[in-house]
Amino acid sequence: MTVAPGAPSSDPSGHLLPAGEKGSAEATAYSPFSPRGEGARRADEGAPGTAIKIIKQDIRKHRSGKTSQARRLRQNETEEEYQLWSDLRARRLNGYKFARQVPLGPYIVDFLCRKHDLVVEVDGAQHADNAYDRLRTDWLNTQGYSVVRFWNHEISRERRSVLETILAALSGRLEADPASGFYAPASFTKKNKEQQP
Repeated sequence: MTVAPGAPSSDPSGHLLPAGEKGSAEATAYSPFSPRGEGARRADEGAPGTAIKIIKQDIRKHRSGKTSQARRLRQNETEEEYQLWSDLRARRLNGYKFARQVPLGPYIVDFLCRKHDLVVEVDGAQHADNAYDRLRTDWLNTQGYSVVRFWNHEISRERRSVLETILAALSGRLEADPASGFYAPASFTKKNKEQQP
């Protein structure tokens, strides 16, 4: 079977690979992603005696109507959101836990890694140069959340690159890009804010 140059193929776990990497020893020897299902549950998760996290921040309290709105968004997700969720759910991205359509204050974010305070947004053309999105991102940044945005076509055509970018953001290797609005790191870390009197 011949693969056209530049055409993506997929590895056994379903992740997209650049053309020519399918089945090669190099491609299967190193992959930044965990295989599907691996790390889906931690050993201590739900175990007796584990600490219960008390949420003190007002932005995570339930707002009237936001929970039902988030449920509707989950039921009516776009194809690109579905594609990305298939790679983020059940700790499939190197064991990082994500939730989708999460209410935060007055907003609902597409994907959230709570442990690392990273918001991942999937945007269509209606979000180009949107003042509302800039205000939303600024608000999330002031609450301690970093925001990374992807266009729908990036999810469809360059999913491996998108996943690698998310991993870079989670590990702190992604640099801010204020001009494009692609990545907006948090204004501060929540731990620093909690320590202030």
